[in-house]
Amino acid sequence: MASMLLTSLRSSPLTSVQAAQFGRMSWVSAELTKTSPKSKKTLAKPGVKNIVLVDGVRTPFLQSGTTSITSLAHQWILCSEWAALGAGFSDKTPAHTVTMACISSNQAMTTAVGLIAAGQCDAVVAGGVEFMSDVPIRHSRKMRKTMLSLNKAKTLGARLSLLGSIRLAHLSPELPAVAEFSTAETMGHSADRLAAAFGVSRLEQDEFALRSHTLAKKAQDGGMLSDVISFKVPGRDIVSKDNGIRPATMEQLAKLKPAFIKPHGTVTAANSSFLTDGASAVLIMSEEKALAMGYKPKAYLRDFVYVSQDPKDQLLLGPTYATPKVLEKSGLTLNDIDVFEFHEAFAGQIMANLKAMESDWFAQTYMGRKTKVGAPPMEKFNTWGGSLSLGHPFAATGCRLVTTVAHRLQKEGGQYGLVAACAAGGQGHAMVIEAYPQ
Repeated sequence: MASMLLTSLRSSPLTSVQAAQFGRMSWVSAELTKTSPKSKKTLAKPGVKNIVLVDGVRTPFLQSGTTSITSLAHQWILCSEWAALGAGFSDKTPAHTVTMACISSNQAMTTAVGLIAAGQCDAVVAGGVEFMSDVPIRHSRKMRKTMLSLNKAKTLGARLSLLGSIRLAHLSPELPAVAEFSTAETMGHSADRLAAAFGVSRLEQDEFALRSHTLAKKAQDGGMLSDVISFKVPGRDIVSKDNGIRPATMEQLAKLKPAFIKPHGTVTAANSSFLTDGASAVLIMSEEKALAMGYKPKAYLRDFVYVSQDPKDQLLLGPTYATPKVLEKSGLTLNDIDVFEFHEAFAGQIMANLKAMESDWFAQTYMGRKTKVGAPPMEKFNTWGGSLSLGHPFAATGCRLVTTVAHRLQKEGGQYGLVAACAAGGQGHAMVIEAYPQ
């Protein structure tokens, strides 16, 4: 994937990457049509470099375990320096890895923005990768301790004694889980509690999930997902499109049992994002450098913010907290935004955020605001599907969101887009993106 951008970037740095009164929300269909261009002020600032998104690409996002791509795992999950070398970049190209759970590639991109703004470089490839089909599984703590001690033992007697101390319990592995360090609660369990706290019904969640899959299918069939690039699996077929897009019926969705809080929970496999394999990358440059090299940028990367809140009861409310902050930083209002792309971890998480954003009570009680933030209008919201349908390779989703905003702004004739996402640890991110003049 990175090699597609190689010709333009031989020697530039690479960075990897409480219950309340809430009403039921209804969903309206969104048409994938172009709207009339709007004339608004630009967010360019005097004396500040314009930083642009030149292009963005990603692999097809694949449901973990559905396509045999194990042979590619070592290429996909290398640390950034080795990945850069493997893609053919010069060994003179510095690289580093960042991590921030589900917003890791968001952090990679904003790190790139910072490097360019500081004059450290003119161009950066930022990206992220997740390979959930082959995650590392650790030995138990007891077994690890024994093995380390065995390595230090100096006599045969000491080694035999350590080997003799191994019991069956030592062999039990530590299986990975999407769980919070501070609460030991899985994210799905937290999403179920959050949905209940905001009065989000099972029906509302299933309706939103169906919306996501329906819009993703329409976008896929209509050729909107142009950031997806095909790749050849050694010894197998070419993989060319996301394989988790599966529109169903409300009757089919209603048959699924709760996945986390049983038997009365509302979060199911169908209204949750699925474990996904995938990678994404973007080419970010100063506008001056991009134009000098003959490129036509797709968008300006403008203001961004990171937020953090209570990881127990507000784990997934990052978009609610980040959205007003980035709008205020940019001098914009919600009505100025033409395109919204929010990460869909769970349908219940999205709806809880939308209800929180529509609540004066929540704004006054938890956010220190006099009035509500306001929820995005659904005709502008995730109209090409989202993580529920397209998939969510944790570290790769951020680049997909930003690239999608850039493409939607071009297609729909809008000027401003807003990306927002939640992440483990109660963290969140939002960024304003401005369309590049066509």
